[in-house]
Amino acid sequence: MNTAIVASLLLLMLGFAYQLGWSRSRNMAVSGVKIHSRPAYHASLVAFWALLPALLVLGLWALFGDTATRTYILAQLPTEITSLTAADLEVTIRRIRQIESGFGVVGEAQTYENSAAQALREFRALTFAFVVATAAATGAVGLFLAQRRINPRLRARNEIERIVRVLLIGCSVVAILTTVGIVASLLAEAFRFFTFVSPIDFFFGTVWSPGFSSTGAGASGKYGLLPLLWGTLMVAAIAILVALPIGLMTAIYLTQYATPRVRGIVKPIIELLAGIPTIVYGFFALVTVGPFLAGIGSALGLDIRATSALTAGVVMGVMIIPFISSLSDDVIRQVPLAMRDGSLGLGATQSETIRRVVIPAALPGIVGAFLLAVSRAIGETMIVVLAAGNSPFLRLNPGEPVSTVTVTIVNQLTGDTDFASPQSLVAFALGLTLFVMTLILNVAALFIVRRYREQYD
Repeated sequence: MNTAIVASLLLLMLGFAYQLGWSRSRNMAVSGVKIHSRPAYHASLVAFWALLPALLVLGLWALFGDTATRTYILAQLPTEITSLTAADLEVTIRRIRQIESGFGVVGEAQTYENSAAQALREFRALTFAFVVATAAATGAVGLFLAQRRINPRLRARNEIERIVRVLLIGCSVVAILTTVGIVASLLAEAFRFFTFVSPIDFFFGTVWSPGFSSTGAGASGKYGLLPLLWGTLMVAAIAILVALPIGLMTAIYLTQYATPRVRGIVKPIIELLAGIPTIVYGFFALVTVGPFLAGIGSALGLDIRATSALTAGVVMGVMIIPFISSLSDDVIRQVPLAMRDGSLGLGATQSETIRRVVIPAALPGIVGAFLLAVSRAIGETMIVVLAAGNSPFLRLNPGEPVSTVTVTIVNQLTGDTDFASPQSLVAFALGLTLFVMTLILNVAALFIVRRYREQYD
C-alpha cells in the first residue's frame, strides 16, 4: 500500500474535518449563541470522529491484508504446485512476490509464476483502491455524523478530555505490555534453555565453551556464565573509573567556575561525544587506543594487549562521559541559589560550598546519572566486539582479552540459528541476566534517590 497516498488522504481528511467543525461552532459563537465549549474543542471532536473510522479500516487491512494476499496467490497456482511441502510452497510464494515487486528472482521464472505475479499486481492495485475508497467513505460518514452533533449544549471539551485520557491510558498500557512481552519472551526461552543445561552449571560455571554440534540439537559444550559476567563487570568498572571523575569534574567546572562564554563552547563539544556511533568508537579503540596502551605497557614492562578489557573500558568510558557530565550539569544547576549564597554568607569558600552543600543537594540526580552510565556500559556491544578480544576466560589482568555478555549474545545469534538448540537459546538466558542486572541497578537508584530527596526537599 502506498503510504504517501494514505498519509496524504488522512491529513486532508483531518484538516477538512477540523476546519468544518471550527467554522460551524465559530459561526454559532459569533451569532451570539452561548456555547459550552470553545470552537477548537468542537473542531477537534469532529476531526477525531472523521479520522477514527478511516484508521479502523486501514488497521483491519494491515492486520488481514497479508493473509488475503497469500490466499489470492495460492488461488492462482496450479494444483501440482499447491500440493508441495510447506517449505517449497513458501519459496514459490516468495518468488512470486519478488517478481511482482520488480526485484527479480534467481534463475528463470516459470510461466505460472509470471502469470501469478501479474494477477497479484492487479489484485494489489484493486485492493488498494478499494481500501482507500472505503476509508474515505467511512471517514466522510463519521464527519457527517460528527458535525451534525455540533450545538450550543454539546460538551465537546469534556469529550475531548475523555478521549485524550483514553489515549494516554492506551499509551501507558502499550508501554507496560511491551515490557511484559519482552520479559515473558526472555523467560519462556530461558526456561527452554534450562531444560538442556542445569541452572547451577550456567550461573556458577567457570568455563564457557558452547561447542556447536553438527545437528544443533545436543547440549554439547559448557555454558558457564561467570567468565562472561566477570568480563562485563570488569569492562564496565574500567569505563566508570574513567567517566565518573572526568564527567563529574567537568559538570562542576561548567556550573561553578566557567564563564558563560566558555560554557557555551565546551558543553556542546562534550555532548557531541554522545552522538558518535559506537562502531566508530570501536574502530578508534582497535586502531588507536589499543596499540597506544600496548606501547605504554611495553615501555613500563607490563603485558597489555591491544585488544583487552582495558582498551574497551577506556574507550567506553570516553563514550559515556556526556551521560554523566550533561545530567550532572543539569542537576547541579537546579540546586537553589539560596543554599549556595547561604553557605558563602556563612564564610565558606567556593570549594567548601561545592563539597558540603551543592554536591550533597544534587546527589540524587548525580546517582541517577551514574547508574544510567553503568547501565549504558553494561549493555554496550560494538566497542567490546572490536576492542575486548572476545576471549571468554576468567582473567584478573585487565590488560588481557575478555568477553562480555552482549558480545556472546551476538555470537550465539549470528548466522543460521536453530532456536530449538541450547547453542542459540543460551542467548535468551544471557539477555535475562542482563535484564536482572539493570533492574537491580534501577532499584538501587530508586532507593538512594528517595533517601536523600527526603533530606534535601
